[in-house]
Amino acid sequence: MRSTLLHLAAAMAIGASASAQSLPPLHRPGEPAQMQNAAPLTLEQAVQRALDGNHALSAARHTAQSADGVVQQARSRPNPVLGIEVEDTSQKASRTTTTTLSLPIELGGKRDARIDAASLTRDIARQEAEQARADVRSQAVAAFFEVLIAQERVALSAKAVGIARDAQRIAAKRVEAGKVAPLDADRAHVELANAELEAEQAHSTLQAARRELSTLWGESMPTFTSAEGAIEAPSNRPGLDDLAAALERSPLLQAARLASDRSQAQLAVEKSKRYPDLEVSAGVVRNNELGRNQMLVGVSVPLPLFDRNQGNVYEASMLVYKSRDDYLGLRTQLQAQLQRAASEFDLAKSAVRRLEAEILPSANTAFARAKRGFEAGKFDFTVVLDAQRTLFQATARHLSALSDAYQALAQIDRILGRNS
Repeated sequence: MRSTLLHLAAAMAIGASASAQSLPPLHRPGEPAQMQNAAPLTLEQAVQRALDGNHALSAARHTAQSADGVVQQARSRPNPVLGIEVEDTSQKASRTTTTTLSLPIELGGKRDARIDAASLTRDIARQEAEQARADVRSQAVAAFFEVLIAQERVALSAKAVGIARDAQRIAAKRVEAGKVAPLDADRAHVELANAELEAEQAHSTLQAARRELSTLWGESMPTFTSAEGAIEAPSNRPGLDDLAAALERSPLLQAARLASDRSQAQLAVEKSKRYPDLEVSAGVVRNNELGRNQMLVGVSVPLPLFDRNQGNVYEASMLVYKSRDDYLGLRTQLQAQLQRAASEFDLAKSAVRRLEAEILPSANTAFARAKRGFEAGKFDFTVVLDAQRTLFQATARHLSALSDAYQALAQIDRILGRNS
C-alpha cells in the first residue's frame, strides 16, 4: 500500500493528461538571497543561458579559434639566414670577412600540402565546436523538461497529501460511528505518512533537477524560481529516411570525414618531405689583404641517400586506413543510436497517447466511484486503496512516458547536431 494515497490527486489534477500546473514559489528560509528576485525560466531562456555560459562549449569555441593559428603558421615561409664569418682575427691586414644571406626554398609542394592539412584541422575544430553546441543544447532541453516533470510530481504529491488527510478524516469518523473496523483508520494513517514522505522526496528530486539544469551555465545554485512551460505530448518525429539524410550532414560525421581527408593531406605532407629543399646563398667576402670585396654565390642541397622520410610516409599511410575505419565505425554507431532513439520516442509517444485516451480516464472514473462508494458505506476501504493504486501507477507511467519522449528527442537532436 506504499505510495498509494500519495498520488490520489493525480487524476483529479490532470484529468486525461499531465499538463503543467502552477506551483507556489519554491523559496524557503535559508535559500540564497538572490532567489527572492528571481523569475520563472522558459525553455528558450534555459537554452540561451546554457549556450552563453557553458564552460565546455566555451572551451570548444576557443579551440576552434586557436586552429586559425595553425593555418596561419602553415602559410609561413622559411626565414632567411644571415651569416658572418671572420678569418685570421688576429691580423687585421690579412683578415677576411665573409657575409652571406641564405634563403631556403621548399620543393615538392611542401607548403601547399602543409596548408591543406592545417586547413582541414581548422575545419575539424569548427565542426567539433558545432557538435559541442548541439550537446549543450540537448542537455539543456532534457534538463529543462526534467525540471518541468519534477514540478508536476511536486504539485501532484501536494494534492495527494491533501486527499490522504481527507481519507484519514473520513476513516476516523466512520470508526467512531462504528461503521468500520479501526484497521481502516490505521491504514489511512499509514497512507498519509507515506504520502508525506513521497512529497518530501518529490521536493528533493525537484531541487536536484533544478541544480542539474543550472550547472549547465555554471551556477552551482539555481537562481530561477521555476521552469515555465506545458508538458504536452511532442509532435511526430521525421521519418527514418529524413533522419538518415540529416545524419550525413551532422557535425559528428562531417568531422569524421574531415579527419579522413586530413589523414590523406598529412600523407601528402610526409611524401613532400622526400624531396630535399634547396638553400640559395649570396654574400660578400671582404679581403683586407687584397683590399677589395668579392661576391659570393652558392647553392646547397641535401642528398637523400639514407633518410627519404620513408618511415613517416608509411606511418601516415597506415593512419589513412585508420581514419577511414574510424569514420565507417562512427557512422554505423550513430545510425544505430539514431534508430534506437527513434524507436524509444515512438514507444514513449504511443504510451502517452494510450494513457491519455484510455487508461487515465478509466482510472479516474474508477477512483471517483470507489471514493464515493466508500463515503456512502458501500465499499470497503481496500477498494479505495486498489483504485488509488491503479490511478497512481497510471499517472506515474504517464509522466515517465512524457519524460522518455523528451529525452529521446533530445538524444536525436544531439546525434544530428540540430536545433529542433
